[in-house]
This record gives sequence, structure tokens and C-alpha cells, in this order.
Amino acid sequence: MNILISNDDGVFAPGILAAKQAVEDLGDVTVVAPDKNNSSVGRRITLFKHLQLSSHELDDGSLAYSVSGSPADAVIVGANYVMDTKPDLVITGINQGVNISCDITSSGTVCAAFEAVSLGIPAIASSLFIDPKTSYKQDEKGEWYIDYDFTLAKKVLHDLVSKIIDEGFPDGVNLFNLNVPSNYESEEVRITHLSDKMLDKHVIDNTHEEKKEIFNYPLGENQKSDDLVMITSDLVKDYEEGSDGYALFVEKRPSLTPLNVNMTYEDLKDWF
Repeated sequence: MNILISNDDGVFAPGILAAKQAVEDLGDVTVVAPDKNNSSVGRRITLFKHLQLSSHELDDGSLAYSVSGSPADAVIVGANYVMDTKPDLVITGINQGVNISCDITSSGTVCAAFEAVSLGIPAIASSLFIDPKTSYKQDEKGEWYIDYDFTLAKKVLHDLVSKIIDEGFPDGVNLFNLNVPSNYESEEVRITHLSDKMLDKHVIDNTHEEKKEIFNYPLGENQKSDDLVMITSDLVKDYEEGSDGYALFVEKRPSLTPLNVNMTYEDLKDWF
């Protein structure tokens, strides 16, 4: 199996190496990713503009390529230019964060997988939810760091790809969205549906006292704070049982959501 791996966190993000290590025994793996972080860019594509394609060495000594564009750009360049043959599977991630609910259409990780499906290649978008209560740690000097423990995420991703190799994708499914919690209570994967939303979004200005510290930053030469607004967000706290959010945050177990990128609703033929 020929596997293309990409992400939205950038070619040197630890999650892309974790994804490669998770499946490198299952096929021929090629890594092509953005040259820098491209979180929350959705399915943005760079048309008729130059993109810089560069080669790099990952921490394990293996070859990877970067593209000076979006996650979707990286998938297109990887599948149609870098690889000698069209990949059989595209994996995006392992994203350092959560990608659930109908908000996935803003995710660079998931939309890179959408782009793969549009090219006729089935895909897996994979993410690790990093619980701030357990993942933020201090070293011997008291400096804070994030403990990216990809152990379970790598295991689930490996098992999922093994099953796909043996059985193929289920009928009607061309994309799996996988989310694994770092602070899990069960390793058993739950098949889920999308939650209604992941983020409560708000707009603040310079009068907002609670988040004043994130709003106030150096202004441009012709900018005034009165002219500025900022979109902020908070994770939704309540999720319907059976949804991806419920599995991840309530049951604290991996969530696997089967998707079809064709979002047509078929039952309205006589509606209009």
C-alpha cells in the first residue's frame, strides 16, 4: 500500500512523525506537509501561484517534503507530483488538538483529508486531544512543556489502517475522522456521529475585561484599538450520547466517525 501522510501543524510537528511511525510497517510511506503551522485554514487551495517544495530530514532520519502552502496544497502536490504513483490512502495528522463536530470543515487536518477524497483517494484524519490537566508538565528547571503522548493514537491508527488493508473502507464511507484523548479511561474505540458543534464562538473588543490580556497587543501604525475586534472560542461542554464529543470528553475514549464527503441529502426529490 502506498500511503501519503500530511498535516496542518507543519512538517516538523511531532504528530506527523508519530503518524509515519504508526503505519510505516504497513506500506510505503511518503510525507508531504505544509512548511509551517496552518491550523484552521479549512480547504484553502493556492491556485496559479508559486509554491516552494523543499526536502527535509525528520528526527528519525527519514525524508519528508514541505510545501509553502496549505494542508490541501500539500496533499495535491504530494499525490500528483511528489509520489510516483497515486497513493492508496492519505492520512492527515496526528493533529495536536481536537477535531470534532460539524466544525471540522474549518480544520486544516480534516479538510486536507477532504481534498484527498476529491482526488479519488480515501483518507483518515487523525487527532490527539491534549488534556491540559495532564499534558502540561514541568521539567527539572521548572520550565513548562507539553507531553505529546501519541502511544494510544499510534496504536489505534495502526489498527485502523490494518483493518482497511484487510477489508477496505465500508460501503458509503470515504473518510474516517479519528480523535484520541491523551487522558483516556478506555482504549476501546467508539464509532460515533458528528456533534452539532465543537466551539462556542464570541466576538470581543477592547472593552472586554475577561479576555483583555489576549486582546491587547502592539497595534499597527494606523490602527486604533477601537477599530479592532477579535473572534474567540470556548470548547462546548455538553454533547449528545453517541457523538464524537461524548466519546472523547465524557467517556474519555477514542472516537471514530465514518464520513462521506458527498454531503447531498437524498430524500427531498419532490420537495420543490
